[in-house]
Amino acid sequence: MIFSGERLRVARQRRKLSGKQLADRAGVSAVTVSKAENGHQVQNDTASLLADSLGFPIEFFYMERPEVIAVNTVSFRSLAKMSAANRDASLAAGALGVALYDWVDERFHLPEPDLIDLSKERERPDSAARLLRQHWGLGDRPIGNMLALLESKGLRVLSLSENTLDVDAYSFWRSDRPYVFLNQMKTPERSVFDCAHELGHLVMHHHAGAKGDKGAEQQADAFASAFVMPEADVKNEARNVTTVGHVLRLKKRWRVSAMALVFRLHKLGMITEWTYKSMCIELGQLGYRRSEPDGIERETSVVWQKVLTALWSKKITKDEIARELMIPLSELEALIFGLAGPSSKRLGGHGGTRLEAV
Repeated sequence: MIFSGERLRVARQRRKLSGKQLADRAGVSAVTVSKAENGHQVQNDTASLLADSLGFPIEFFYMERPEVIAVNTVSFRSLAKMSAANRDASLAAGALGVALYDWVDERFHLPEPDLIDLSKERERPDSAARLLRQHWGLGDRPIGNMLALLESKGLRVLSLSENTLDVDAYSFWRSDRPYVFLNQMKTPERSVFDCAHELGHLVMHHHAGAKGDKGAEQQADAFASAFVMPEADVKNEARNVTTVGHVLRLKKRWRVSAMALVFRLHKLGMITEWTYKSMCIELGQLGYRRSEPDGIERETSVVWQKVLTALWSKKITKDEIARELMIPLSELEALIFGLAGPSSKRLGGHGGTRLEAV
């Protein structure tokens, strides 16, 4: 078996260590770490030192080459504010997440992706959102559970455990499989919007390519706003909004933040510029700038509830999954953190996501 330099890099990035920091921790030279990551032969004792320092099983480094998630294939939000360590740790989580879903795909029939190419509509994100809603037969009604909807349409959703607000969410295509990673530190309302934002990237920027397009983030935001808060429904339900109190009552219909709803009302010309600015100031004073004091319950994953329940019925625990993947249990739990709800044994009452054992 050959030591994998790519796997060493993934493990190091998950620990947010530089090559020199890992070398110091393992008691080897920085040159040794650099050579190991670049494919040079690694002695068994050195491999053990590196594995112990990173807290990964030694077997992890002798498995086949991992899926490397390149930064230019990922739609990162707020990339300018993100540190290189947080960016690399998030991408490394993507590599582990792909391996986890490969493991699940071998054992269960997950829903097939049902996305359409809307790259020609990228300059008209409102139109793209409307077309996808039509494709999925959603009409103009509110979406009860965004996460469950995405899973039912074949998106592979996992969580990011990075202890930072600088990483919102990200998405990428791997062959014909769409992946979304969500930062569970965000408010539940923000997670709903992030789901829709990443959905916008996946349908509008997969074929056209979002890298280098300065408008891609604004396009995805506009798509998310229109997808979550359809124009016809907003105009029907939010007529004559004049107070913040009215906004706070209405926002629960679409499960969005108060700020997001106010922005949508302004975008649709339903409130004046002065009213929009006044409401933003008042919401900020009430604590709605970075949080949602009367927030909704966090959405949970139907797929992961069902997968974990089915595995538990066969006495297969998360520890055993981690051992088969040769990763620390903490890394597995980070990938599904909060997604399966308070109890991984509970199926949940959502329909629409078909899941059968292979």
